[in-house]
Amino acid sequence: MKDAPALIDTDVHNQIGPLLPYLPKAWHDRYRETGIPYGVQYYSSVGVNRKDAVTDQGGPPGSDPQFLIRDHLDRYGIDYTILTGSGVLGLSLDPDPDYANVLATACNDRMIETWLNVSPRFKGSIFINASDPAAAAAEIRRVASHPDMVQVLMASAARMPYGQRFYHPIYEAAEECGLPVAVHPGTEGKGISGPPTPSGYPTRYMEWHNILPTNYMTHVNSLVCEGVFEKFPNLKFVAIEGGISWLPHLMWRMDKNYKALRESTPWLKRLPSEYIKDHVRLTTQPIEEPANPEHLVQILHMIEAEKTIMFSSDYPHWDNDNPKMALPRMPKEMRQRILAGTASELYGLHTKPLSKDDDSGEQAEQIAAESKEAPGNAWGEEE
Repeated sequence: MKDAPALIDTDVHNQIGPLLPYLPKAWHDRYRETGIPYGVQYYSSVGVNRKDAVTDQGGPPGSDPQFLIRDHLDRYGIDYTILTGSGVLGLSLDPDPDYANVLATACNDRMIETWLNVSPRFKGSIFINASDPAAAAAEIRRVASHPDMVQVLMASAARMPYGQRFYHPIYEAAEECGLPVAVHPGTEGKGISGPPTPSGYPTRYMEWHNILPTNYMTHVNSLVCEGVFEKFPNLKFVAIEGGISWLPHLMWRMDKNYKALRESTPWLKRLPSEYIKDHVRLTTQPIEEPANPEHLVQILHMIEAEKTIMFSSDYPHWDNDNPKMALPRMPKEMRQRILAGTASELYGLHTKPLSKDDDSGEQAEQIAAESKEAPGNAWGEEE
């Protein structure tokens, strides 16, 4: 189709910004003192954000909608981007569920007002407190009617694997509203989540960063084995920024064990790999870079990448990917599906935006001014 999107970026980190005007007064003092709790981070010698993505007003990268449009969307011809926020996923890991719930509501209201209202190229993620599934389900139903909210987003860090029935109210609400559920890394080992590895805490950022895919393997394994996709047959699960090359290993291991241990999961009617290929979507960044690029293409064929993988840049983080350079040589149809086709189907973005971006700059000036009044960690970053 001539009017079909050619490039959709499924992971761009926009700064949500100060939340005080969106919070009930009862929480103002706490927010002024703590912002969104985040916990101790591993030190990264290269930081989190690109140094060249600071806005024209000197604001943090990802804080100015108009600058983001010029610096990223226009530069690479991106039709749509899925906004995933920045520094907000830790709200699911606060021990106080009431505070986390009002933070989630405030984040969603501000996302709509200060980002989704700026450009039709911006599509939003509904932030939830996954540690309180009943409240999370209510928040999904409250916000899902907004036409530019296209997925539910929660931290990949959690107290227990995401397939367990504790979380099922979230999936029920998401399926009811026709929205995929996505997870994003960056809070592993923080707040009330468990250690970032089964053996405890790594010493340094590099170790922590290297091992993040093990948490994604845990959740995908749990979702399949607990029968989530049988109970919610229309649900899609998006694993953002968790890598790709681990998926064949997981599928092969799960299929082999299912043949001998299927009595322990009698609700499963198909091989685990079939559920994964039908219900799980991965994003490209940070895409693996083997010495022989053909090896990665072989893996893409193994996991039917034309239906399971979507492009993401991770802008404006230090390791973000340029869409013109990130992907290896591959069949044209597979590339088109990764760059836009699969995301177009998942998020219902079947045609390019019909209206032009609002380039008045008024929204950007307002956000830049408000950023000066934010509490100390309001611009906190995920990995």
